[in-house]
Amino acid sequence: MYGARLGLLRAARRVAIAIVGSLVVLAGLVLLVTPGPAFVVIPVGLAILAVEFEFARRWLEIVRAHVRRVAERAKRSAARR
Repeated sequence: MYGARLGLLRAARRVAIAIVGSLVVLAGLVLLVTPGPAFVVIPVGLAILAVEFEFARRWLEIVRAHVRRVAERAKRSAARR
């Protein structure tokens, strides 16, 4: 009985994380076409999803790598001025 309840709680947690993370990512996508911090909100949504889902972990790593490249490029550009 305890094992079944634990499995149900884990499934409910996974569904809740999927819903919240998806809503945050969708809000970020809306912010791409409306004024707002889309490039902050989308990675936050991916981070929420990454708690439970491997695909989101991979996407988040891709986003992090891209942000690092952009930051390095900005540093080099600022150093030339």
